[in-house]
This record gives sequence, structure tokens and C-alpha cells, in this order.
Amino acid sequence: MIRVLEQVAGLQAQYAPSMYIGLWSRTSGFDRALLTSALEKRQVVQATMMRATIHLVSAADYWPLITAIRDSRRQWWIRVTKWAADSAEMEEVASIVVDFLAEGPKKWKEVENLVGKERANAVGYWIDLVRAPPSGTWERRRADLYAVASQWIAPIELPLEAARVHLVRRYLGAFGPATTTDIATWAGLPPGELVQTVERLRLRRFRTEDGTELIDLPGAPLPDPDVPAPVRFLPTWDASLLVHCRRARIIPEEFRPHIFSTKMPQSVGTFMIDGAVAGSWRLEGDRILTDYFEPVPHARHREVEREAEALSRFYR
Repeated sequence: MIRVLEQVAGLQAQYAPSMYIGLWSRTSGFDRALLTSALEKRQVVQATMMRATIHLVSAADYWPLITAIRDSRRQWWIRVTKWAADSAEMEEVASIVVDFLAEGPKKWKEVENLVGKERANAVGYWIDLVRAPPSGTWERRRADLYAVASQWIAPIELPLEAARVHLVRRYLGAFGPATTTDIATWAGLPPGELVQTVERLRLRRFRTEDGTELIDLPGAPLPDPDVPAPVRFLPTWDASLLVHCRRARIIPEEFRPHIFSTKMPQSVGTFMIDGAVAGSWRLEGDRILTDYFEPVPHARHREVEREAEALSRFYR
């Protein structure tokens, strides 16, 4: 399971059940208890990371990925919020919070009561925080318990460039071939910050029909276009569908309004046929119900319903 999590460069975890379903869809024989146990054993962690959203990553991946984005994430937050407090003040607030959390994970409301809501909202950009179980699990979905990352898992210090190399390799291992801008957008970094990193790496390089350069890891598999893609069910917030990777081959543009709206930016649960979204799913009682966006061959319909029944069993 941990290896799978690293191969997909972590999973979006805004809603706790989505990360469980995301791993179930990508892992043979996955059991919910495996992930809850890994969180409790601190083999995997949840934290606000790429694009300032909650992600589930392996403990080994956490420090390289957070190191690669930490400074840019703080500067982005200062810029978009027009933050007026100076760094010295926030360093003091961060020290107070670190000492407070040294006693053990605390609810976010307690942090807000300690330093004030505004500074609590900012402090995660000055110190690295993780969400601690049992919160943020299938059994207790509200992720409201926090710990200092360096107190929760052994800290690892590495140079910024080494961390960004790790980030680029993780992204390409999950999503390549891709552009440098694709990687930066996924990470929440300005594209220019990764240009030199990409130029220094030994990578495979391709050109699209319009001349755009794509890069990938050396030796990475490139399946033949005719290789069949199995039916897959994706949860809400799945990174394959979110706006940072808007690709018409995954979501036909005519289907996008069925999946996203201003009232529901997290998407709905979807299923894919031949590698493209073909419909949505929802849980009613103990059953997964499906809605097709267009007619599909009967044989593929049977595949979808078999997978829907498997997901129903996963919920039970």
C-alpha cells in the first residue's frame, strides 16, 4: 500500500473516505484497516501540502515534498491574503504552538483559542503540521487533531534542490509524460522555479503534435494506445480530475458540467471506462448506484456494475 501511495505521488485527502477509496481503486486487495493502521503507526501522514490542500503521503515522502514547496507555499499565502504581520511575530507564534503541541496532538479549536483564529490560520505556513489519527480516518472523518510534523515523524533535512528533484521524479512516476508546467501546477509552485531542476535531470523528452515538450523518467513504461484500461471508480477530490490537470482525454468537456460546479468544486464520484470518465456514482444505503453520461456497450456496462458491487462491499 505504501509503495502504491508513493507511485501515485500521494493522494488528495480533503475528505477522509476519498483517500481510502482512491487506494482501493488503485490497489489489489486493499482493506480499509490497512490505511488506518498505517496512519496510527505513522508510516503515512496527512498534511496540508501541494496546492495548499490536504494530502496523504508516505512518511518517507513527506519531508522531501514539504521541503520542495514550503517557502513558495508561504510566499503564496502572504501574497493572496495580503498578510500584514511580520515574520518575527509569526516566528514567535510558531514557537508557542510548537511548545503547546509538544504535549500531544490538539484540536484545531484549541490552537485557535491559544493564539487567535487569524494567527492560527497563518501558523501552518511557518511550521510543518500533520493531522493526527484517529481524526481524518474512515472511522472518524473530521481531521481536527494536529501535531508538529517533526514531533510526529523523524525529521529529515535535505537541500532544496534535492527535494525538488524528488518532487519532479515522484510526479513523473505518477503522471508522466508531462510538461514542466504540469509538474509546477500540481505542486503549487511557479513554473519557473522548476525549470533548472528539470534541465539538470536526465529525462526522456517528447514533442506533442503542436510542438510542446513533454518529459518523463528514463525507462518509464509507455503503454500502447490499444492496451485496454480497466473500469475504475474514483472518489471526490481525486487528483486525476481536478483543475490543475485539466485534460480533455480524461474528462470529455461535454461531461465536465456533470462533475464540477461552483457549488461542488470537489467533484462527484465518477467511474472511468477506457481511461475516460463515463459516468458518476453515489452511495445509497449499502449500494453503489451509477449514472451513465452516455450509452455504453453492454459488455462495459457489466464491468461497471461488477466494480460497483465491489465498491459496495468495500463500504460495508
